[in-house]
Amino acid sequence: MILLEGVSKQYETRQGKRTILNNISLKIERGQKVGILGRNGAGKSTLIRLLSGAELPTSGHIQRDMSVSWPLAFAGAFQGSLTGLDNLRFICRVYNVPIDPILPFVKEFSELGLYLNEPTKSYSAGMNARLAFAISMAIEFDCYLIDEVMAVGDNRFQERCSYELFKRRAERAKIIVSHHPETIRAHCEKIFVLNAGNITQFDDVDNAYEYYNSECN
Repeated sequence: MILLEGVSKQYETRQGKRTILNNISLKIERGQKVGILGRNGAGKSTLIRLLSGAELPTSGHIQRDMSVSWPLAFAGAFQGSLTGLDNLRFICRVYNVPIDPILPFVKEFSELGLYLNEPTKSYSAGMNARLAFAISMAIEFDCYLIDEVMAVGDNRFQERCSYELFKRRAERAKIIVSHHPETIRAHCEKIFVLNAGNITQFDDVDNAYEYYNSECN
């Protein structure tokens, strides 16, 4: 289970403190598929970072009783002067995972070839995303954070990502941020809509989109 109780997040700006999330509470059970809707700037990515532990809330409490991935295809944690292989080694040490069993999968799935031995600062955005997604699939989590990940790569690579994530790991919990209604409809059973720092829960996708279209746009 992931439990947020009274969580708020503020950032300092030149105009003073700006509240992005205001006293929100939510619960996500093991195996649940949750969609998060909200217009640009509503706090979706902030919420994903809080859920992953990449940032701390300004106030409130977050409880995680299951392992949570970083946002899929997020390459911001890569050290640019290290090779893709060295970054993989570092991540394996952080998560206490042996590298030898997962290295063949990362090599095959990322399709980086010889570039796996080159510094990641020489990678294109797509190459970084392919490596990040491959590592995300090689290290198993109870809950996956998905922030528009299916936009990575060409159609063939997107299909491979979809298979790994939604077929092979169908029983895992997933938290999906997407602007595409078809993605939310296909994969989510509960919807949260972020608007003006507040969050509203829906168990019906149509009701969630009706609220989103009327209140958030």
